[in-house]
Amino acid sequence: MLTHDVAGNGPAVLLLHSTVCDRRMWDPQWPALLDAGYQVIRCDFRGFGETPVPDRPYSEAQDVRDLLDALQIDRVALVGASFGGQVGLEVAARWPDRVGTLALLCAGMPGHLPGPDLRAFGGAEDELLEAGDVEGAVELNLRTWLGPEADDATRNRVREMQRHAFDVQLAATEDVPGLDLGEPDLGKITAPCLAISGRYDLADFRQIAARLPTLLPDARHLELPWAGHLPSLERPAETTALILDFLAETWPA
Repeated sequence: MLTHDVAGNGPAVLLLHSTVCDRRMWDPQWPALLDAGYQVIRCDFRGFGETPVPDRPYSEAQDVRDLLDALQIDRVALVGASFGGQVGLEVAARWPDRVGTLALLCAGMPGHLPGPDLRAFGGAEDELLEAGDVEGAVELNLRTWLGPEADDATRNRVREMQRHAFDVQLAATEDVPGLDLGEPDLGKITAPCLAISGRYDLADFRQIAARLPTLLPDARHLELPWAGHLPSLERPAETTALILDFLAETWPA
């Protein structure tokens, strides 16, 4: 099972992290969600934080469903950042009865083909890692994913999480493939969705957020003029207020 934290009572909210980070990225939101009257869960995907790398073919979406089953949570609000948002979309598409609402922060999307900026980033990261320059790859991620509002403490926090993920993943002795479940049909999503994008983010994620209202039956797009790719860390109080307002409307405690 995915390593996770769970606390509080009330409607369940599951926080899904970006792959630049781990479940610690939600430290700023955790107490506010508890104080608002929710049961709050956060988890580490495989190879991040305290969850080991996979030892057999796996699916992040299935991992999330298995975690909900183990916690006996029938229905949940999903709050996902970046790759966590992509996983949230897949969970909501495969098991729409399990997801009550979706708050997506600069989310990826199943089936999205990377544009030139995202391909260039991936190529540069691969080149640095293949050369053994892990520190260089960490700093590349900081430059790419954190917007101008991120302070030094936030940069250090993300630096620590990204370095830990690289150390865990590079130490793995074999590359375990993901399970091929087929591309999910986003048209099956029934949950209301808030798709947040950042003005300073890569074009891929801005385009995904703008496109989701054309694909989902009840979705709205909000662009933050100050944000990069990780708004919940760049301006945590403001982003937390946006999440809480959306949950109060669609998933009230």
